[in-house]
Amino acid sequence: MKAVVYKGPFSVEVEDVEKPGIQHPNDVLVRVTSTAICGSDLHMYEGRTGAEPGIVFGHENMGIVEEVGQGVTAIEEGDRVVMPFNVACGFCTNCAAGFTGYCTTVNPGFAGGAYGYVSMGPWQGGQAEYLRVPYADFNCLKLPQGKEYESDFILLADIFPTGYHGCELAQVSPGESVAVYGAGPVGLMAAYSALLRGAKKVFVVDRVAERLQKAEEIGAVPVDFSEGDPVEQIKEQTGGVGTDKGVDAVGYQATATTPGDTHEEPATVLNALVGTVRPTGALGVPGLYVPADPGAPDEQAKQGMLLVAIGKLFEKGLRVGTGQCNVKRYNRQLRDMIIEGRAKPSFVVSHELGLDQASSAYDKFDKRIEGYTKVVLHP
Repeated sequence: MKAVVYKGPFSVEVEDVEKPGIQHPNDVLVRVTSTAICGSDLHMYEGRTGAEPGIVFGHENMGIVEEVGQGVTAIEEGDRVVMPFNVACGFCTNCAAGFTGYCTTVNPGFAGGAYGYVSMGPWQGGQAEYLRVPYADFNCLKLPQGKEYESDFILLADIFPTGYHGCELAQVSPGESVAVYGAGPVGLMAAYSALLRGAKKVFVVDRVAERLQKAEEIGAVPVDFSEGDPVEQIKEQTGGVGTDKGVDAVGYQATATTPGDTHEEPATVLNALVGTVRPTGALGVPGLYVPADPGAPDEQAKQGMLLVAIGKLFEKGLRVGTGQCNVKRYNRQLRDMIIEGRAKPSFVVSHELGLDQASSAYDKFDKRIEGYTKVVLHP
């Protein structure tokens, strides 16, 4: 089968690899109809992780069930399904408590598994023609038959729930103001989710014009940090108080927010949020931070240790929620909101391409050019 294979920093190719098959009675085999490129994939693509050449990428996957293991009871051949990026067993202590992003079964010695991602277990990615799904009764979310909402449903695999998770971590409530740092796919989904949850005003901070335009189109207030300190820009629009809540949708590859300065400052978004959010507010941090980053700008950051304004955070009584999204906590209700016309997250999708165009798509998405905000591949 054809699949997107990592070759080395800034290089992926579509190659022939062995087609997966049923390995356990709880497995299903899915013929992939849509698979998305995620900003998290770029960390591996850029060589900023320990990813080895040969990994098949792809943790945002949906398709049609083609083969069913003998132990599967709730999923049938022909079902249209979308899978959380989290691979989870459904029965370990964390899964039973709803923390499916931290399953202790699927990746021995590590809490959490995912398709096609370094250190996240042996699970081959879905930027391919077929995907093996383990613990299928638990991991597959059924969708209506047909092709309707395809570009909306694919976002249930990761970025729509992850954006919503950022708001949940920050406990965004109706009538509140929210600052979202980062207008990439997750940031736009966080802003959209804040509005769905009834936020009165949502600020979105970035410097890429196309992304800020999308934020404005959904009713958020764009803040271009290349034009001045985003903390001060937001405070000027909130009577000097700041926002009630904040979301970090950037993570460890953040760049300086000083106009004209483009070097990496891994803690800059965290510190900006400490300055942006009012006393006793809350921060949600779904943006990725890692325990080791060989490409970091300083020795401390290479070991996952950042200079965060903990004193100011404590002084202001801010609460912080962190961690990757437990997709199954949200994907069913978000699916139903899509079906009922209450949510249409596909506004973030900028390009739908064939799998054979993956190499070019990765390059353009990584460079943030030609309006590339979210790419969906169709094998």
